Amino acid sequence: MKAELRGNTPPISLQNPNLFAAPQNSLSGALRGCLGNLDGACIEKLLLHCASALESNDVTLAQQVMWVLNNVASSLGDTNQRLTSWFLRALISRASRVCPNTAATFSGGGSSGGVPRRLMTVTELAGYVDLIPWHRFGFCAANSAIFNAIQGCPAVHVLDFSITHCMQWPTLIDALAKRPEGPPSVRITVPGFRPPVPPFLNVTSEEVGLRLANFAKFGDVPFEFNVIEDSSLPTMGEIISKESCSIYFESLLSRLNLSMLNIRDDEALVVNFQNWLRYLPDDRNGMARNMSLRDAFLEVIKGLNPRIVVVVDDYSDLSASTLTSRITTCFNYFWIPFDALETFLPKDNHQRIEYESDIGQKIEDIIASEGLQRIERLESGPKLSQRMKSSGFLSLPFVEETVKEVKSLLDEHASGWGMKREEDMLVLTWKGHNSVFATAWFPNGVED
Repeated sequence: MKAELRGNTPPISLQNPNLFAAPQNSLSGALRGCLGNLDGACIEKLLLHCASALESNDVTLAQQVMWVLNNVASSLGDTNQRLTSWFLRALISRASRVCPNTAATFSGGGSSGGVPRRLMTVTELAGYVDLIPWHRFGFCAANSAIFNAIQGCPAVHVLDFSITHCMQWPTLIDALAKRPEGPPSVRITVPGFRPPVPPFLNVTSEEVGLRLANFAKFGDVPFEFNVIEDSSLPTMGEIISKESCSIYFESLLSRLNLSMLNIRDDEALVVNFQNWLRYLPDDRNGMARNMSLRDAFLEVIKGLNPRIVVVVDDYSDLSASTLTSRITTCFNYFWIPFDALETFLPKDNHQRIEYESDIGQKIEDIIASEGLQRIERLESGPKLSQRMKSSGFLSLPFVEETVKEVKSLLDEHASGWGMKREEDMLVLTWKGHNSVFATAWFPNGVED
């Protein structure tokens, strides 16, 4: 999606039109054609100009462009202004590594500043997930596919890799409780480690498991909850550094085997990836067999012989090595949730500000960080599908009943949300633009 397609967003008038008369030829070139107003296309042009300046170590030009962006950005403005404020923060953060005084020069694009990171209660997390169908779309598609895949199974073991603290599972447990032949026994296993990304919860995984067990008890669903322990992990409340992620992923990988997971003969194994695979490093340098940790992870999962593997993630490719490429994709993609929130929440709504702040954290990681510090390495649905096929998985198409359930879910939200099929993927759309994809897979040669 290109910025110029957003024609319904009014242009933004510069607070200081004299900036367009700047004597610097390079800056004048960046502003040419904007004629005193900045729409999405002009903002994107400025961001790219700033990125090019940073990549060529032209800090002076980068700061000049930032001054223009600083006049546009507002964390309490319209969609473009709010989005610009987070890109400005990210660019300032990146520039500060070259010129430490940069951060002190700018206001950061808004008076409210960033929202301090906090731990949510379970109730707050439920409201966060329900705000827009970004997560619920994946929950609904995955749960429906899982429900169909395990029909007739007396026992189910879910290996859950997600960032939303098991918010997906009450709906599936409730559906299993209503099975005509009676519910299966359900066991959910989660890793003790999760990527250091929001949302953060104020209770432990064990406490989440206890709450799920109580919920399952009401539906007479036999239930167990396990955490893959790792003594090297930090204590509760301590957030893992981004640089340490690969170490913990490697440690987790060593624990993913039939004996450590205690896979039982009568269990149908389900593997669930919700916004998770993107955080697995994809660098092959120095790796055994020239295989990235992401591919090695999938190889181990295939070896567990699961009945179904579900993968849900954002529909965008943010893995490019160049800053300019990432800015173009990032700006045109993250406009989607900002615009969706604009349609039904006031500009000063705290829940909206907090949700946008979490997106802003991703933007900063994508724009300001490199190397091990950059953990947001998302790949698009088609690229992920090709990776799964190369790893020995076969696509499992979604049945029509799943499509109906997802459409029913979207009817609860704003009219701009939609869904389409793209090969064997289900894709969540906002005003026709791809937002989130869901896919289902099974290992080639799986044993029934």
